[in-house]
Amino acid sequence: MLCGVLYRKISKISFVSLVLSPSVPTKRKKGSKQQEKARNFTKDSSRASPCSLPRFRRMLSSSVIKQGTACLFKRSSCSRGSRHSSCLCSRFIQHEGQRQLQHQKKMTSASATAGNSGAREAVADRLKSISNHSWVEKLNPDPEADANAPNKTSRRVKSGHFVRVQPTPLKRPALIIHSRKVLEDIGLHEGDESSETFVRFFSGDSDAIPGMKTWATPYALSIMGQKHTSNCPFGTGEGYGDGRAISVGEVVNPKTKRRFELQLKGGGQTPFCRGADGRAVLRSSVREFIASEAMYALGIPTTRALSLIRSEGGDVSNRPWYSASVEKQVSKQLNEVTIDDPRLARFDASEREAIVGRVRAQKRDPDTMIQEPNAITTRVAPSFLRVGHLDLFSRRASKPDASPLQKQELEMLVRHCYFREFSNEDDSWSSTAPIEDVARAVLEKSATGIAFCVAGWLRVGFCQGNFNADNCLVAGRTMDYGPFGFLDAYDPAFAKWTGSGDHFAFAAQPQAAVANYFTLCSALAMLLKGKEAEGNALIETFAKTIENELTNVWAKKLGFRDDAPSTSKATARDLYDETIHDLLYKHRADWTVFWRELSNVASELLSRKMSAKEAFSTFLEKKAFYKSAFSEQEIEIWAKALDAWIAALTTSGENETTIGEVVSRMRRANPKYVPREYMLVEAYEAAEVGDYSVLREVFKACCEDPYEEGENSKYYGLAPEEALSKGGIAFMS
Repeated sequence: MLCGVLYRKISKISFVSLVLSPSVPTKRKKGSKQQEKARNFTKDSSRASPCSLPRFRRMLSSSVIKQGTACLFKRSSCSRGSRHSSCLCSRFIQHEGQRQLQHQKKMTSASATAGNSGAREAVADRLKSISNHSWVEKLNPDPEADANAPNKTSRRVKSGHFVRVQPTPLKRPALIIHSRKVLEDIGLHEGDESSETFVRFFSGDSDAIPGMKTWATPYALSIMGQKHTSNCPFGTGEGYGDGRAISVGEVVNPKTKRRFELQLKGGGQTPFCRGADGRAVLRSSVREFIASEAMYALGIPTTRALSLIRSEGGDVSNRPWYSASVEKQVSKQLNEVTIDDPRLARFDASEREAIVGRVRAQKRDPDTMIQEPNAITTRVAPSFLRVGHLDLFSRRASKPDASPLQKQELEMLVRHCYFREFSNEDDSWSSTAPIEDVARAVLEKSATGIAFCVAGWLRVGFCQGNFNADNCLVAGRTMDYGPFGFLDAYDPAFAKWTGSGDHFAFAAQPQAAVANYFTLCSALAMLLKGKEAEGNALIETFAKTIENELTNVWAKKLGFRDDAPSTSKATARDLYDETIHDLLYKHRADWTVFWRELSNVASELLSRKMSAKEAFSTFLEKKAFYKSAFSEQEIEIWAKALDAWIAALTTSGENETTIGEVVSRMRRANPKYVPREYMLVEAYEAAEVGDYSVLREVFKACCEDPYEEGENSKYYGLAPEEALSKGGIAFMS
């Protein structure tokens, strides 16, 4: 079953709507057009795939996925304000932040003067020498780009794979943090990041390194397999694409022969900006930088982050957020719902406590606009080729009046996709093989990558939050770190973004992956030998592939060997689906802490040093749950579950390995540190006043070796209470 039992008992959460019916009122002032547009977009996105929770439970079952794939081609194509008032508005903190910022600037200036200026000036030469811009050299430009230069206003882009557009530089850019590993991966040297050229170029000043090509790309939007054009301001889909992401070059590392594309997130306006400013703010940039590198450290395929640069020259953007006054009002109203509420009488004590917790965490949209400093994160990947790219060019090529050029551009992009993602630099197969073979190869390799990536998300408790086809990379690599979040209290319906809806919730991600793969198969079906029939067969195979990956994930988390018999892995899967999942949800277990502490339980139970009851009380009861207390009956239920797990381990042959090996396997599968939202909030709040020490601490804990015990004990444990209910931490828009 594909997470088939994940929602068996989630229907009880529907009580939230009963308790809060009518909805909790939040006073909203009439906002700006941008604010109202943001609200409307959130509403439209959440309605994109309307489904009640019962339907959500149903769509997660593997049987539904398998039944649905056979006819997929027949489907229609149709509290920022509060945190400022609590800490950032302190004049003392602001003063200290400015003082530290001035001191850092002096130190940076002194370092630059004292350092090897010749080596740093070589950054431009080094980047130019390893540059190799395959996207703009092998694919077609927008033929109307020159006539619309500088291409920084929203317009229809009717053909071509890219639009030449230069980023908009930040004023007085300052490097905050960089990834040494990414710097080396792309072929630069440690120390290059401190050069003026590096900071200028990766803050949007493309003139700092003449000869590097810059561009933005168009793509289409499909949500849960349904094609959309309403997101485009022209209603045609021709104005959708990289709205604030601008690629600033491709490089090939001369030592490793690996190719990387460099892309600025927040680089300014493009033809696809849809009226927005094309900027990213410091808050979102800190989140993206940390999450990208943390996911890499966790072993999840991901785009990487090279650098984070902020503006110290007054570049700012207005963004919707959560005001202190409304936060206080909502909190007061929600806190009036207690476990003694008579409407909860039919539930037992644990269920009442869980329901109250979820009531208090009910999402709401932002209610005010705030001004935030701009920043740019440079993200790095072999390519940023999205399912949405192929979706767009397939739509063009499949129109009844499609031109030969439109059909050719689809084939060109498919060949380029294989070259960029699935071949070596010196491999020419993708450019010479029959297109039907290349298209098939892309689909097969994409299936493997997407299945492994999404199963990994569940392993580490990650929810992407907006897993549309345009946020799904063909190779199966995590990207778009905007609406993401990591689980605190386990809830299969978890998602940080207020617009995620049920279809992009944590446990629904495998289903969203199937929908995205359907979009990819439907885009390339016209190129396959067997057309739609071949595409349907590939989708059915993909559903089985992701099923297997999920079974492997639960087996890994429960300590089974990678080479364990399939029957043993199936036992692990059943144990999770039928027993552990329900207990985690009902008792509000912390996803990260529970699984990490379970490795300690394994050691004690396998060595017979403790009974299951003793192990539960020692390692789990007080450490791993947001539930206040356990009854004797509940402890007994957990003891039986733990005994069943250990019995499954020992009877499957795991007793033939040492206890230490079992514990080691579990610790390699269950991280100790993940970038929880409250940690990211602490990092970007401090960064806003010039203190980057918290950012570095979070980076060290989550991005260097999140599986080791480490010395970052303050980042291991239950999340603070406000992280479970406060706007801007528990949820956001």
